[in-house]
Formats: sequence, structure tokens, C-alpha cells
Amino acid sequence: MRVLQLLSCFIIMMVHPAYAAAGVPSVPALFESLKSDPVRLELFLRAFPKGADLHNHLSGAVYAESFLKWAAQDGLCVSLTEQTILSKPCPHPAAGQIQAALLAENAAAWDKMVNALSMRHYVPTGEDRSGHDHFFATFLRFAVVDQAHQGDMLAEAANQAARDHVHYVELQIAPLSFPLLGEMMHQASLPPLKNAADLKAAYEALRPALGQMGALSRQAVDAMEARAHAVMQCGTSHAAAGCGVTIRYHYSILRIFPAPFVWTQLVAAYESVKQDARFVGVNIVAPEDDPIALRDYDLHMQMFHYLNQRYPGTHLSLHAGEVTPSLVPAADLDHHIREAIEVAGAERIGHGVDVLWERDPVGLLHEMAKRKILVEVNLTSNDEILSVKGARHPFPLYRYAGVPVALSTDDEGVSRSDLTQDYMRAVLAYHLDYPTLIQLSRTSLEYGFLPGESLWVGRQPGQIVPSCAGGGEWGRADNIASDCTRLLQRSLKAKLQWQLEAAFHHFEADIMANPLLTSTP
Repeated sequence: MRVLQLLSCFIIMMVHPAYAAAGVPSVPALFESLKSDPVRLELFLRAFPKGADLHNHLSGAVYAESFLKWAAQDGLCVSLTEQTILSKPCPHPAAGQIQAALLAENAAAWDKMVNALSMRHYVPTGEDRSGHDHFFATFLRFAVVDQAHQGDMLAEAANQAARDHVHYVELQIAPLSFPLLGEMMHQASLPPLKNAADLKAAYEALRPALGQMGALSRQAVDAMEARAHAVMQCGTSHAAAGCGVTIRYHYSILRIFPAPFVWTQLVAAYESVKQDARFVGVNIVAPEDDPIALRDYDLHMQMFHYLNQRYPGTHLSLHAGEVTPSLVPAADLDHHIREAIEVAGAERIGHGVDVLWERDPVGLLHEMAKRKILVEVNLTSNDEILSVKGARHPFPLYRYAGVPVALSTDDEGVSRSDLTQDYMRAVLAYHLDYPTLIQLSRTSLEYGFLPGESLWVGRQPGQIVPSCAGGGEWGRADNIASDCTRLLQRSLKAKLQWQLEAAFHHFEADIMANPLLTSTP
């Protein structure tokens, strides 16, 4: 281990010869010294440039306090008994209810609702026995406000990403309302959906609604972004930092409904990606251990397989393997990740916690490494929901097997966390060195579903394409080869990767000039 650390330091000093020439400690050496000082380590990691957050649910990215604030603005009622924001003002009088606007004057009620709408202070009780159940229950408790404040939520998520020094975020959203999709499903008179043979007729039944699906989805995103830009004052001299974060979307469908409604959501998702470039992928969400989700898992994967042929080139990042033996039987542990990849065609896997229980896990890991199937690792939520952490988490196994991984937040508002905290967990639990942090950050951006060519050769972050090698200052394009300039102009991916390298350069300079970090306490 010591040899590897010294080698890592040598590599960085070669990249930054000024450190070696000046005889000052390198950034990797400084980082190693901070591992025994968690407070200063977090100061270091909070400023560290994080390329992308690839697994982030918009509804879960928002803090409970914000939902309560918006409920108060909307004149809504809160049920302290049900621990839920209601859709109307409180009747008078009403036992166990309080106007959201009055919560701030009642500290006990306020705390109860913040705890109910998030994982803050969660402690199992006889009525609320598991982190898994409490976590997923929060979404129903603020659902009324969620639908009415998408733009405000987007602004909060963007500003949080900026505070966390995240350059690019892929947010999971569902822009079309369930009542609207239900009406489309009803009008289509879908045939029974029992197996893959039913899907062609089911698609044809929805064909008349395809244009409307895409158009209404675009309108919803237009409205959401317009509100977010207004909240952040983008384009003005008072623009919030979140305006500078690049954001794209996954259309996410809920897997816990009967097959016809899941299918309707899924067709709307693929059609939205086709019609709106802001959607870069399709996902499937909600508890993987839900009875309907388990029963229909194979059918859902066949749905993806069918629509991939109708909509070639659609990117997929699928939630798979977010289960453990404590939640489901062995028969539901041994194929979810594999089917998501081999049947549905997923390019990325969200969570992937149950890989050890898959059939032939060694063979599966080899396949994922060979095909470069990235795993979005959510350390905080895997701990809170599944009680899987530290040495029991497969994060180091994936890395050892050569499977690309990226750290992500999942639901940072509900979890009361952020990407910095997940980097902290990874560093302290798995003894990561500084070059590994760089690699994780680069990898997250490399595997984002951004359009355009990469700055790196063969999906190997750090191996720069020939046209951009050997010249120029990171972040500037006025003194580099014309071929590189053209690459950065035509490829959003390469442009953001170039900016990330510039951010590393400035970060390291700032860190080495910060006496709070470089001085011995």
C-alpha cells in the first residue's frame, strides 16, 4: 500500500512539476495527511471538482424544509397525525392538523414534519420499523407540493450542485402527470400485457398519442426551466451559481403499477427523449422489492427491449440490484442486474448492490467490465435504505473487477446528504488516494449521456485525444491546436471535460495556498 501511495504522489508531481521543483508537498501527499483529520478532509473534498452526479432524483434532491415553505406559500394544511402535506387548506377546527404557515411557530410540529419528510433523526419504532420504509414513504408525504413546484425544485438542485462543485447533473424526472397518462391509457384501450408478444399491439394502440406525449413533456420542462431560471436570476448580474451547472434529464417511470400503466409511462418516456434533446435517457424507479415490481420485472425488461428497436440509440440507465436477502427471496436476487444489461440494454446500472447474489457474479462482473457498464454508486442511500455500507458494500469489488463506477447522491435532500459526503464515505471506508478521486470525477463525466465526442481515448479518462495533447492551458482554447478547438466547439462532452481539467488545475493551486490545509495544526 505504501508503495502505491508513493507511486501516486510521483505521478501527480510529474503532472505538476512546479510542486516538485519548489520542494513543497504534493497534493496527493497533502491529501494523505488529511485522512486522519475528518474536518479538514471535508474542507478539501467540498472544494474538490466533481465531474457529474449521474443518479439524482429531482423530487428527492429537495430538503423537507423547502417543501414545508412552499406548502405555507400555497396555503396548504399539514396533517400531524398522518405526517403528510395535504392538498387543501385546513378545515376549521381540525384535530391533528395545522396550517403549514403556522408550523414555524410550533417547534415540535415543525421538527416532526421535517423528520417525517426526510431521514433526519430517523430511529426505528414499532410503527416505523425500517429505514427502507421510512425513506420511500417520504415521497408520498410531500407529493402534493412536488407537482406544483418543479421549477423551484430544479433551482434548489442546481444551486446545491454548484455548492458541491458538480459540473454536470442528470436529473430523474417524470414530467407528464399520472392522470394525463391514465387518460391516454384509457383512450388507447390497451390489450392485455402478459408477455413480449403483446407489446407490438400495445404500441400501436398508443400511436395516436405519441405526438401529444412528446409535446406536453416538452411544455412541462419549458415551464420548469423558466421558473428555475427566474428563481436563480439567470442571465442577470445577480445570477445564482446554479445557473452555471449543466443539467439534463432522464425520463423516469415508476415500476410499481400494473403493466398497462408502466407501458404507457415507458412509451411516453421514449417519445419524450426522441422529441426533446434535454432528455438524455430513460430510467425505471421506485422500490425494486415492491410486489408488482418483482412480479413484472422480466416483462419490464422486455418492454425496454422492444422499445429499443422502435427508438434506436436511446440511452438507458436502470435501477437494478437495489435489494438484499433481507428484502426479497433468493429467486429475486439472482438476475436483476444481468437482465437489465442483457435484455433491456442498460448502459449504466443504478445501485447494483446485490451483485454478489446474481447468478455467476464473477462472469457478470467480467461482462460489465468488458462492456464498460458503469455502476452509479449511492453510498449514503444504500446505508439508509438497505443497511449496506463499509466492507459489506460492493463498491471496492466493482473497482477491483475493472467495472467503471461513479459516486452519486440518489436523493440528497431526503437523505440529508450531498455528493461531498459520499466522497467522504468512500475515502474513509475504502482508503482512496488522490489519483483515484481524480479518476472517479473524470469517469462520472465520461459516462454521462452527453452528446458529442469525448476528450479521452477509448473511454479511458486521463488518456487525452491526440488533437488536444501537448499544448494549451486547461480551460482556454485560444492557444491550442485548431483540431482541438473544433472538438471543444462541436462536443458538449469534451467541452465540459476540458473545463473539469481546468477546475482541477485551479483547485490544486488554491489548496496548496490554503494554510488551513497545508499547515500542521
